[in-house]
Amino acid sequence: MAFPTEDGLVQATDDVSFHVDLGETLAIVGESGSGKSVSSMAIMGLHNPKTAKISGQVLITSMGSTTDVVSASSETVRKLRGGTVSMIFQDPMSALHPYFTIGNQVSEAWLLHNDGTKEDARKKSIEMLDLVGISDAKNRFDSYPHQFSGGMRQRVMIAMALVNHPKILIADEPTTALDVTVQAQILKLLKDMQKEFNMAVILITHDMGVVAEVADRINVMYAGRLVEEGQVDEIYKNPVHPYTIGLLQSVPRVDQIRGTRLKAIPGQPPSLISLPGGCAFEPRCEFAKYVPDNRCKSTRPEVEIKLAGHQARCHLSAQEVRSHL
Repeated sequence: MAFPTEDGLVQATDDVSFHVDLGETLAIVGESGSGKSVSSMAIMGLHNPKTAKISGQVLITSMGSTTDVVSASSETVRKLRGGTVSMIFQDPMSALHPYFTIGNQVSEAWLLHNDGTKEDARKKSIEMLDLVGISDAKNRFDSYPHQFSGGMRQRVMIAMALVNHPKILIADEPTTALDVTVQAQILKLLKDMQKEFNMAVILITHDMGVVAEVADRINVMYAGRLVEEGQVDEIYKNPVHPYTIGLLQSVPRVDQIRGTRLKAIPGQPPSLISLPGGCAFEPRCEFAKYVPDNRCKSTRPEVEIKLAGHQARCHLSAQEVRSHL
């Protein structure tokens, strides 16, 4: 996926491929600008085809039929969006319209995909608001977003996303700007709702602690490319891509030896307008010196299976990476 700009073509994502099954939580992790949110918006069909160049397929299977979001008509995508696939956006204050009541906005989401009266929508919305933990939902139905706290607004966003019982829920940084206690409540709510509706959840985050709490599998992205993928336990115990290792070394962990210093990843991510010809992470990588013939600069690594059920985009094998830690 690329976006033409005055400065050149921004290659937002390149060679990204992943899947998620019902009842499973897939976490997509990476720095700002790595392509996480752009990928999720493509699944929802939210990119303007006049300003975005999208190639490949986004296949969504539901009720025995498969739809390619990229090639489908705008009407088909609209029916999927908010029904089969739903999304919780990063900032609940800007995502909720300040001029309309909470109940009005949840009801509208239901009426778009269901035949029913406004009273039917009201009943369904109150039921969903109650389900996500809005106390006194019947009376809070007529409240406005500014009358809710950040955590309560996020619960409203979850209610809107789930009111049509979607098969896929995309949660884009769902705990951003929330305090730690509220974060834990929102994560627990998402897990409970996933069990309630048997949804596939795609969690987009930069917080490795959140990933460890809720995810089954992890996709690590860097400079628009998928660099490592595997089960959560496997990634945390045996990371094999230097970028993933850097991410884990830069956050505190309870299993670390006391006194272990956190280690920052040196440098900055590359410009998506002029990506390096070889490995995009090479300018920041402490392991590149162990790769012969300067291949990290000249040759782009492909995604390869490094361990059972665990793949990464690196010229070094898992054993070679571990030997240099």
